[in-house]
Amino acid sequence: MRPAYCTNVVAGRTLAETRRSVVETFGAVRLKLGIAGHLPIGLWLSAHAARQLSDEEGGARALRDELGAAGLSVVTLNGFPYHDFRQAVVKHAVYEPHWADVRRQLHTMLLADLLPDLLPPGTRTASISTVPLGWRARFSQEGCGASVGLASALLEQLAEHLARLEARTGVRVTVDLEPEPGCMMDRSADAVGFFEHALRARGGAPDPRRYLGVCHDVCHAAVMFEGQAEALRAYRGAGIGVHKVQVSSALVADGSPESLAVLASFDEPRWLHQTCVRTPAGEVRFHEDIRWALAERATGEWRTHFHVPVFAARLGALGTTQLQVEECLRELATWPEPERPLLELETYAWDALPADPGGPRDLAAGIAQEIRWLDACMRRTGLAADAAGGAA
Repeated sequence: MRPAYCTNVVAGRTLAETRRSVVETFGAVRLKLGIAGHLPIGLWLSAHAARQLSDEEGGARALRDELGAAGLSVVTLNGFPYHDFRQAVVKHAVYEPHWADVRRQLHTMLLADLLPDLLPPGTRTASISTVPLGWRARFSQEGCGASVGLASALLEQLAEHLARLEARTGVRVTVDLEPEPGCMMDRSADAVGFFEHALRARGGAPDPRRYLGVCHDVCHAAVMFEGQAEALRAYRGAGIGVHKVQVSSALVADGSPESLAVLASFDEPRWLHQTCVRTPAGEVRFHEDIRWALAERATGEWRTHFHVPVFAARLGALGTTQLQVEECLRELATWPEPERPLLELETYAWDALPADPGGPRDLAAGIAQEIRWLDACMRRTGLAADAAGGAA
């Protein structure tokens, strides 16, 4: 299977906006790639759009057929952003509601119920990525110390729902927590600890690990200065399924005045751009956003959460974590084929780039170039494009 591309780069708040933007943009991408078959996509639906789709009689199958007529196939869902991900200011709102809030559970259950009818016929398993519990400060404060317990209870109930869904449809839908800088899970150790201590199998109940796992985002791990192979091996060693890998690349600054001046131009108002600085002594300092890091002017290597085109090795005075993508793929190539996760490109910030990324500015052309680059990288690292399907 080809790698998928996440539609949060274009999808809107309503179902009508999503239908139109996905078909227009990714239909054009497919034509630019010259693909004879279907182009896999990772569909993002806002909570509002998901409710609209659910309210339509046979809506999910109708959407599948409409996308299929445009040469597109839904192979996964992005359940992370709940509100409009393309609104003028998103920032911390992307982590709301968190997993101690029943709204997050209900939204995820709705997505899970829709997914089997969105998938190509015969699909046996598919992933929904989700917020890694919540933004650490907000999640911890709002639950009065009980947030982790509330989240684990909601996730266990979700696993029971997914078990019933599998029994009814024959499709195993997994919900996969996506570690991100600044969240309750921003390193692999956080995710492993949560699974080992808060999501244990109970007699008479479905094993949570059959239905709950991890979505590994290459950019997120790189920003935290965590090795890709290290993180992936930690999950596998703990028996936690990695059902999806989001292929993405972060910004790197060497701390020079020139590099920081260019980095400042990426300080845009819509999304949060967490920045970590590794000092010469090896200490990693976390900052919520670019502007807070720049105010400190720390010495060392800077890595910033800004999903830049994966084909770009450099952006002027800035580098990227492109090599981390190769490290991730090389590790996955050593895994047995049935354990290899779905790959999904997720470069959503094209319209926030302040400078030429070294490729076409036309969105469809840029996405096509990313897909071509990843196909070549998969061959180069021993993870052939036709061997990158989801785990069975």
